[in-house]
Amino acid sequence: MSYNAVEMADWQISEEAEKNMPTPEQWVDKLGLEKDEILPMGRLAKLDFLKIIDRLKDKPDGKYIEVTAITPTPLGEGKSTTSCGLMEGLGKRGKNVGGALRQPSGGPTMNVKGTAAGGGNSLLIPMTEFSLGLTGDINDIMNAHNLAMVAMTSRMQHERNYNDEQLQRLTGMRRLDIDPTRVEMGWIMDFCAQALRNIVIGMGGRFDGFTMQSKFGIAVGSECMAILAVIRNLADLKERLNNITVAFDKSGKPVTTGDLEVGNAMTAFMRNTINPTMMCTAEYNPCMVHAGPFANIAVGQSSIIADRVGLKLFDYHVTESGFAADIGFEKFWNVKCRFSGLKPHVSVLTSTIRALKMHGGGPKVVPGKALPEEYTKENIALVEKGCENMVHMIGVIRKAGINPVVCINRFYTDTDEECAVVRKAAEAAGARCAESKHWELGGDGALEFADAVIDACNEENDFKFLYPLEMKLRDRVELIAKEVYGADGVAWQPEAEAKAKMLENDPKYADFATMMVKTHLSLTHDPTLKGVPKGWTLPIRDVLIYSGAKFLCPCAGAISLMPGTGSNPAFRRIDVDTETGKVSGLF
Repeated sequence: MSYNAVEMADWQISEEAEKNMPTPEQWVDKLGLEKDEILPMGRLAKLDFLKIIDRLKDKPDGKYIEVTAITPTPLGEGKSTTSCGLMEGLGKRGKNVGGALRQPSGGPTMNVKGTAAGGGNSLLIPMTEFSLGLTGDINDIMNAHNLAMVAMTSRMQHERNYNDEQLQRLTGMRRLDIDPTRVEMGWIMDFCAQALRNIVIGMGGRFDGFTMQSKFGIAVGSECMAILAVIRNLADLKERLNNITVAFDKSGKPVTTGDLEVGNAMTAFMRNTINPTMMCTAEYNPCMVHAGPFANIAVGQSSIIADRVGLKLFDYHVTESGFAADIGFEKFWNVKCRFSGLKPHVSVLTSTIRALKMHGGGPKVVPGKALPEEYTKENIALVEKGCENMVHMIGVIRKAGINPVVCINRFYTDTDEECAVVRKAAEAAGARCAESKHWELGGDGALEFADAVIDACNEENDFKFLYPLEMKLRDRVELIAKEVYGADGVAWQPEAEAKAKMLENDPKYADFATMMVKTHLSLTHDPTLKGVPKGWTLPIRDVLIYSGAKFLCPCAGAISLMPGTGSNPAFRRIDVDTETGKVSGLF
């Protein structure tokens, strides 16, 4: 059944749907699992992916469907809602369907954005658990990451306090001689805490630590989270966690977690994170939740592990990429698929009328204030102009050899005439297009959408990467800037270019992925520029090294690894009923 999404809050719909949510034991039968392949955790469960993959290794994979979007705006595009709606629509068509989505961070959940559980009749349940830590993966990642910082800072203190002979006799450690001005890592927490972006640690006496500048980032930006998204098994996790570059020594040599002898203990903290958590849509279509790396500072994908499991369990497997096609799809295309060896059958480009209006020059939206009437009343001119952004994203996806399906994620205030403008532009650009009312009606509102995706999955594509691994880092960045973002070229700051040249000349970085770091709010590095800007150059100010994940991360513009909390955050509206323990106010 569907609920009145116009009148009911998302948490209320979730609460009603949860009354009939499958139990861990019921998932065994629904998914055709062996009893020891599910790991109950209260009313949730994890899947033992190694056992499932081993048992089903000879079973052909299902259809692989990726969901992306136009450039985000404060009005939202609804990728998670669209992913859930597609699962529900395919389910209504009688298909064996499931999916994999990212775990939300506590930062956005308690900030302006709120949770990422979808919305209306197309959301994940149980919503409260999903929004408040789930089965503990992010907490395990925070412990693993911060343990590396404990290992480094304590090592620096001991090396300062003892000479070489004392250090060896008292601790059994050799001197690493870490340069305090070249520390790559910082601490992490899972909130948006701008006050912790730049800190000083170790103040006090000689036994109170090593005094130096430090920093905090948000947990989902941790390299440990990026590693979880791309690993294939526990051995792969252990190897990568031992290869993280924590700092450089005074001669310029990398100091890794392996050098600090902390990588194995980090693996112990993260050993249970390798198994996806089982959830479902409001219509009880199975959906795994696994990994949650940010897309503008990391890979922005749910895990390769979850996709491998889903392609064995389901005939149609839906996954989502963070933010728009210039970021999320580009990383799915050139990083995730390269690492996994998996080939997508189709990509869905999520579009909303209201977001297209903003790209067409619509007025600024201020959180907490009523929407300008341009977004709630018909305005064909704004939609037509805004379609330029959608057409650009269609072109990005087509460069991968995929003909996308444009989903008009339709809101009840959108008019037929506005939707017709979007459909005409999408089809003229070579894409299929379907309207979907999954937010309002669930699977029944997504049947046209589901049919378009089924048709696209039955069509052969010519999937290919944008660049070969042999291409040098600076050439890759130039190609991405021009072909994906629409830039005229790239301007490297001197220090960034020197670093890039050093990395290009070191063979150990030859097979590292190129992980662009850029604002998600624009095709450019400037978040205020909407639509499809012309006549601009992409500035690169640094290249971050994620040696465990095997990423080189060119940074365009001013991107903070620790977002800030806004003036009207979501936590102000969250409450707990002290009689029942139920949480309200999540959205």
